[in-house]
Amino acid sequence: MGVGIAVGLSGFAFGVTSAGAGLTLLQSCALSLLVFTGASQFALVGALAAGGNPLTAAAGAFFLGVRNTFYGLRLSQLLALPRYVRPFAAQWVIDETTAVALAQPTRRGVRIGFTVTGLTLYVLWNLTTLLGALGAEAIGDTDAWGLDAAGPACFLALLAPMLRTTRERAVAAIAVVLGLGFLPLLPAGVPVLIAALAAPAVLWFEGRRAGRATAGESAGESGRGTTDRKGTDR
Repeated sequence: MGVGIAVGLSGFAFGVTSAGAGLTLLQSCALSLLVFTGASQFALVGALAAGGNPLTAAAGAFFLGVRNTFYGLRLSQLLALPRYVRPFAAQWVIDETTAVALAQPTRRGVRIGFTVTGLTLYVLWNLTTLLGALGAEAIGDTDAWGLDAAGPACFLALLAPMLRTTRERAVAAIAVVLGLGFLPLLPAGVPVLIAALAAPAVLWFEGRRAGRATAGESAGESGRGTTDRKGTDR
């Protein structure tokens, strides 16, 4: 419940950001009810607010949401839910429910953690989205209040604690460089897609470096073997 309440309150920020991007109250609420994955929702309204093409904005939001598919592969094994329940449970497969479920030692704990987190977060996220959108309409120009920064601020708050390894920090740094570098050159929403190339780029570089290290070790072992044979011959 603590995770659901803490994260659910950020629905205020989404409601405000969505209204500031020009979406109607109904559209903002529909996104939270049907999409229900904060990163994708913020990416979509952020691209629209910047004047991006709706299709490009939707593509960026879609690719961010793909990660939930991989969460589902793991959770399907841990939860072992009946088939008729799975389509409904899939709506709650997000970062927070996955994290809480994976932290539980038993299947019963996994199910309780997933259900309580999902229910609390879903209800509160949708409620605060509604209140945030209504509040944005009441205060008028959200840019004048600086509330257009709410989306990026939430992103940073979610991302920062996850950057624990050198690889993760490298991916984040390269993504920032790519995103900001292409921002003035490409339509809104496209730089986000290009920034996603940071992850395979870092993995490719690490693979090359590991391959060279393995080749060097093999060459060293081969050289030592030759020396040993020569010593034996003598």
